[in-house]
Amino acid sequence: MSSAMRRTARTPALRWPAAAAVVLGACLTLAGPAPSVGAAPTDPVPTVFFGDSYTANYGIPPLDRESIPSVLCLRSTENFPAVATRRIAEQGVRLDIQADVSCSGARVHHFWEKQELPFARGEVPPQNEALTNDTLLAVGSTGGNTLGFHDILKQCSAVLRGQSVLPGKPVDEGEPAAGCAGFFTSGDGKRWLDDRFARVASDLERMLEDIRSLAPRAQPVLVGYPRLVPEDTARCLTPAPGQTRLPLADIPQDAMPVLDRIQKRLDDVMKKAAADLGADYVDLYARTGGNTVCDGADRGIGGLLETSSSLLLWYAHPNEKGRDIQAGTVAGRVVEILGRAEAGVGRRS
Repeated sequence: MSSAMRRTARTPALRWPAAAAVVLGACLTLAGPAPSVGAAPTDPVPTVFFGDSYTANYGIPPLDRESIPSVLCLRSTENFPAVATRRIAEQGVRLDIQADVSCSGARVHHFWEKQELPFARGEVPPQNEALTNDTLLAVGSTGGNTLGFHDILKQCSAVLRGQSVLPGKPVDEGEPAAGCAGFFTSGDGKRWLDDRFARVASDLERMLEDIRSLAPRAQPVLVGYPRLVPEDTARCLTPAPGQTRLPLADIPQDAMPVLDRIQKRLDDVMKKAAADLGADYVDLYARTGGNTVCDGADRGIGGLLETSSSLLLWYAHPNEKGRDIQAGTVAGRVVEILGRAEAGVGRRS
């Protein structure tokens, strides 16, 4: 079945109550209030946030200490869902956060399967249990852990291989880190990578179908990953201000463009899954070319071995600047979605 046919078959028309939709204008900018061309909703929009550490924004204080699972998911109370919700509210739109079930380490299949917590401290239920018939938005980032991006990083770094506290393990410990560029572009390494991308695509499709099944009125919003490696990799050969380690540690310079292509491919797989299943996609890769891990004071991603504000290593995760970019971009897309829904309600009436 073609992608277009799947979209037609699986994507129901949004049935938003009129009170839960708003038109704030197609020319929304995050620098200031958008011109209002319609009334804000009188009722909050029921919303669920899901995903992995890029949604949880681990490393940004304060840590959510409401429960042991919250702590071990390393979920920040000031993650991008929290900041985006406030930015959306500034535009006169209120979200009713039914749940934020994002959890560091989550793979796509943890949307429908339980996730084991570290240190044998129990488990968290499938993220899809947060959805209800009333849910109108389901927003989050997921896919990087299913791909095994931490494994890819450790394949390319001898220093990271020695950091047992950090997640991931080399794809092939018998292959030297210095040769990782060639490893991932041919032979067993390329086959491993292709298999992982196939798994990501399949799991994302199942997840989006799951959202449609459990929350038929919800609009899924898949949030892509911000860019890690700049086009000019020479920028990665200088520590950021106040740092002594290189942002990408000892990853060889010839491997950096390979890592960038892998990340771009992941974002493209996410974008295609969203298009095929009628979801929205938030493109952070295109937005963050000047905020990569190697952009010094402008970096939106913490260095691999840079210590975060929470005394955790950033390990290539968004810092506060990166979190704000995530939040602002997601807020803009959510307002667009609500405006589109209002237009649809108007056409049906």
